[in-house]
Amino acid sequence: METHLADFIRDTPAGREAEGILRKCVHCGFCTATCPTYQLFGDELDGPRGRIYLIKQMLEGAAVTEKTQLHLDRCLSCRSCESTCPSGVRYSRLLDIGRSVLEERVPRRPVETLTRTALKQLLPRRWLFSPAYRLGQYFRPLLSSALKAKVLRYRSPGRKVAGTHARSMIALAGCVQPAMAPSINAATARVLDRLGIRMIEAERAGCCGALRLHLGDEAAAKDDARRNIDAWWPLIDAGAEAILFTASGCGTQLLDYAHLLQDDRAYALKAARVVLLARDISEVVSAERDSLLALLAKHPSGGNGAQIAFHSPCSLQHGLKIRGSVEALLGAAGFTLTAVADAHLCCGSAGAYSVLQPAIGTQLRDNKLSALSAGEPVAIATANIGCLAHLQSGTRLPVRHWIELLDGRLNSPG
Repeated sequence: METHLADFIRDTPAGREAEGILRKCVHCGFCTATCPTYQLFGDELDGPRGRIYLIKQMLEGAAVTEKTQLHLDRCLSCRSCESTCPSGVRYSRLLDIGRSVLEERVPRRPVETLTRTALKQLLPRRWLFSPAYRLGQYFRPLLSSALKAKVLRYRSPGRKVAGTHARSMIALAGCVQPAMAPSINAATARVLDRLGIRMIEAERAGCCGALRLHLGDEAAAKDDARRNIDAWWPLIDAGAEAILFTASGCGTQLLDYAHLLQDDRAYALKAARVVLLARDISEVVSAERDSLLALLAKHPSGGNGAQIAFHSPCSLQHGLKIRGSVEALLGAAGFTLTAVADAHLCCGSAGAYSVLQPAIGTQLRDNKLSALSAGEPVAIATANIGCLAHLQSGTRLPVRHWIELLDGRLNSPG
């Protein structure tokens, strides 16, 4: 794609990166076939190719209007288009650049500004979000049906791990997951403990930065990355083998730390090392497969063939490019996985998307739940807290993180 970037961005790092991405696009349109919003609206501007043109025009100095804002806001950042692009176009990164420029050039309506500011200020701050969410859980029976759907029922974390091991790994606690589902990292700690690995959470670590980045605040996202690196660095120096994450959405952000901080002399090398150590929990458990199978053999009746529908988050299959690993682990644990049509499509959660675009988010959720429920499973498993909460808001089937199912299997009567 031929480009003529405007002076305001041409010789900047963002401009050079955007130009390289734009020049890779060959207009083939394969991306539209797997774009959730294009499938809903059938509008070229609600697909990746159309949005690329909008961003190109904006970076070339064309007038930017609320129309551009509308179509970029509707993008889920699901990266499904990247999985089908034959040219390797890094659309998600181009979108982040475009959104940052858009935030500077097109003012938002006061209600939109207030909502987006509240999301950026409340959700990443665990000390604010956690007590507010727990208050919502306490008063959940009194909430309206709309609010009740946004608040998960409280699930006890269960038994704490007391053992110590020579091997250790750092776990990203994140910002919203400790309040919404403390059972996830607690289950992870128990599974790792059985595998001879100690899980550590650094107290000063927090939000991965994805939320702020996708809301157009790259500077704040960089601050989040630096804070996490500072919190993890003493543990890395002490010999931690990996930095693991149980929310695949956070994982895609962690893997971008080296890119995000590449021009920061104080953090560039540290960020690169963090990326090398970053692992999804499915990668960690899969690497210990022999030990896991030996443990599962001691609990032959655990899974008992229960039918489970697995929702692979976009961040797992398109962002991290991890496909089939979780399904293999659940199968090894004795669960039967049901077939899920259009498994590559987004559930509509997409970070803050379901809050900012509730109609589209709900429609995509309902489509996904229809596909997940078709095989009549007894539960739905997933790998990302946002997807878990969004799906649970539309079904009575229990929705769990897959590591919780594996933990229950390992702790079943043998």
